[in-house]
Amino acid sequence: MRDVIEDIEIQLLLEALFQRYHYDFRHYARASVKRRLVQARQQLGFTTISAMQEALLHDAETLPRLLNYLTVQVSEMFRDPSYFKALREKVLPHLRTYPSLKVWIAGCSNGEELYSLSILFREEGLDQRTLFYATDINPAALRAAEAGVYPLDQVRKFTENHQKSGGKTSLSDYYVADYGRAVFDKSLRAKTVFSDHSLVTDAVFAEMHLISCRNVLIYFDRALQDRAIGLFRDSLARQGFLGLGSKESLRFTKHAASFAPFVPAEKIFQRREAA
Repeated sequence: MRDVIEDIEIQLLLEALFQRYHYDFRHYARASVKRRLVQARQQLGFTTISAMQEALLHDAETLPRLLNYLTVQVSEMFRDPSYFKALREKVLPHLRTYPSLKVWIAGCSNGEELYSLSILFREEGLDQRTLFYATDINPAALRAAEAGVYPLDQVRKFTENHQKSGGKTSLSDYYVADYGRAVFDKSLRAKTVFSDHSLVTDAVFAEMHLISCRNVLIYFDRALQDRAIGLFRDSLARQGFLGLGSKESLRFTKHAASFAPFVPAEKIFQRREAA
């Protein structure tokens, strides 16, 4: 009975979150949402989900605290180095043929993937003709991404990933160490638009040559996955590229026919001509 009541409480909280603040988590994978809300309840000191909902409705300061649990902020630079190596060796030769490029990092979290791509494009001589769009639904994550500051103890892993991705420079060329932090060069985000954008409710906003949305769709239910993939399809230029996370797939979405596998092992797809 307790689980049944808690499930009802979660449904009501998600509805309240949408009605009050227009953040829509109602079609996120329910098991994942439940796990995060239970963790939030425990760590924020609420006795019930309903008590957390009351605070959410009547105290605006509860919202950013709750969003930090509902959105995933765990990443690392050049995560899955083979993905970035495939971009470098397989995708960028195609992108070189364009006089200007637009790249969308959807669900950019704290910015690790943005800086990874910015460094990659700089190493390949494409940074000056590329405009990056870094989007997320969490304002705190966007601020962190724009700041470009990471704990120095994470940099060893970042550096190892960068080397495995085929890096042509030293990662240390792009940051300075400052009191236990790595502060990345402002020039890496000089041509970046940081924006609040929801894959649940928002529409297409530009024509992209590459969209990288990794480890986001795994938290969506099937209907929301279909919506997001449809949004990516409509956002891509002809023969543009889409990169997904290692555990994600287009296979069972209704838009699968709009894409052709390009580097299947790294979940990189290309928009079909007839899409």
